[in-house]
Amino acid sequence: MTEFYEFLDSHQITYTRHDHPAVFTVEEADRLVPELPGAKTKNLFLRDDKGKRHFLVLVRSDKKVNLKALKNMLGIKRISFGSPRRLKKYLGVMPGAVSLLAVYNDAQRAVEVVIDRDLWKSGSFLFHPLVNTSTLVISREDIRRFMEATGHEMTILDIPA
Repeated sequence: MTEFYEFLDSHQITYTRHDHPAVFTVEEADRLVPELPGAKTKNLFLRDDKGKRHFLVLVRSDKKVNLKALKNMLGIKRISFGSPRRLKKYLGVMPGAVSLLAVYNDAQRAVEVVIDRDLWKSGSFLFHPLVNTSTLVISREDIRRFMEATGHEMTILDIPA
């Protein structure tokens, strides 16, 4: 974890860290994480039917995602959730710790990042820093800097509910 924070600091990515009990769902986060200034996110790790394309889809925590419509937007035949094994392989985290910050572990840039336009309008966001026992508040500008530093691109879409 020290290496991750050193990465953020070395790229002038400003954050505020809040430690809390482990949370595995949005509902648990609502109960156990204090109110923080930023958009609460839901982070979905998805894959296509052949397991060749992987996606990290980010929406507001209270949004339901229409996966059938999303697969059409992404140009794939089928979409499903990635297994815990795939999650560990591609993003280096366990279920419950999935967040945009996990692309830090995706040196091959194998995961495509898709962010809901409604979420992206926020000035700052709440993300787990590779573990589900902390939450970082990070501005949109610092997220842009983070994505550049990791070499990842993001696609902003109107993700269907």
